[in-house]
Amino acid sequence: MASKLVLAAAAVLVVAAGGAATLAVHPPELLKVGANYGAKIVCSNVFIAGRDAQAVLADDVQAPGHPVLQHLSVRVDQERKTVRTQFLGFIGDGMAVYRPGTGCAVVPDGDVEQAAKHQFNPIKIWAPSPKVPWPTGSQAETNKAVQALLEQDDLAGPGVRGMAVIHRGRLIAQRYGAGFNAATPLLGWSMTKTVTAALVGMQIADGKLSLEQDGFWPDKSDPRAQITLAQLMSMSSGLHYNESYGDVSDVTRMLYLEPDMASFTASQALEHPPGSKWNYSSGTTVLLSRIWQRAAGDDALSLPHNRLFAPLGMNSAVIEADARGNLVGSSYMYANTLDWARFGQFLLQDGIWQGKRILPAGFVEGMQQVAAASGGQYGQGQLWRWGPSGDTPEGQNPDTRFQLPADTYWMKGHDGQSIAIVPSQQLVVVRLGLTPHRLLYQPQALLAAVVKAVQP
Repeated sequence: MASKLVLAAAAVLVVAAGGAATLAVHPPELLKVGANYGAKIVCSNVFIAGRDAQAVLADDVQAPGHPVLQHLSVRVDQERKTVRTQFLGFIGDGMAVYRPGTGCAVVPDGDVEQAAKHQFNPIKIWAPSPKVPWPTGSQAETNKAVQALLEQDDLAGPGVRGMAVIHRGRLIAQRYGAGFNAATPLLGWSMTKTVTAALVGMQIADGKLSLEQDGFWPDKSDPRAQITLAQLMSMSSGLHYNESYGDVSDVTRMLYLEPDMASFTASQALEHPPGSKWNYSSGTTVLLSRIWQRAAGDDALSLPHNRLFAPLGMNSAVIEADARGNLVGSSYMYANTLDWARFGQFLLQDGIWQGKRILPAGFVEGMQQVAAASGGQYGQGQLWRWGPSGDTPEGQNPDTRFQLPADTYWMKGHDGQSIAIVPSQQLVVVRLGLTPHRLLYQPQALLAAVVKAVQP
């Protein structure tokens, strides 16, 4: 994302010397996006992942991005738990604040006090013992052939930070990039969307929501009020939403300029009849977050932690909230590699964990069913039927040439995050890193090799 956020900003900085006062008081929105993006990434990695601020700025924000980001500076206030960023020391004024339980939020309106209200005290989750087999512990039953595949750099891909292979419910291989380990929380980006679908499913299990339900806009005469939960889940709401990252689009405005992300998305116009057109939209998933949070009531902020992460033993997991308390279920979940694997295994087990059903029977199967308007690429529950595209022509299934099992489905996120789930092989393959799309890396080659290696 960083490589696209500020492409047009270079021209602005060229004339900064002549218009310094104007830029300081009224910076272009694209520079505000870049500054808030940098503040958010640094904040989350410092206060959630425990990484060094300057290293995060250099490695995660500047190195993969446009050269203009080299002019971004960062200041961390450990006492107030805030991060501020600026271009050239005076332009942009990005701001993010950390809150216990809900992570970091961009504060585009500067109201840190309001943003800081949205927090909770997480209950203590047991730490997996290295002496107990995964998933209740972290002990591996290493498959040497599969481990050797993970060690191949061409299969692991550039910028890899964490990898794990789960076969028949056991951890059989793992690998971590330099400076990272099994305990490091890593950002899943849009893999968070699939977790949001599970949280919706939990409200369905509680009888508080149904897939056929509509009326999510207060004015019942509003045509948007006819949009059903199922249509939102399958990215087929008909709402206008621009997911482009090359400018100040709907998604960059939502993530970095709007304190209330759900209200921003709810204000979008109805562009197509509900259900008639597929449009991948992070705003849609933030709306889903608001819908299930309202259904859950007063304990909504802590619900993912208390009712999903704690039972699964995902001790590192956190979904971050925006400055108004909307959980950013489209983009902002951090978890370590093995906790991401636990969630993948949870889906593989049809929403059952340690013998307890958490999701409704058949819900995960329904998530996998192809969304009719998507042309085969997307499921009905915030997940993908096709893996990362690489250089595959638009509209073609990129998995075809890898001959993957037909029941393979994917969680996918920006910059090379993926979890492949293959029910027929009882297989979950997690791959996390910092791998911009322009590198055209595809984890399908790794998955195909692992499938072959675990055959009897």
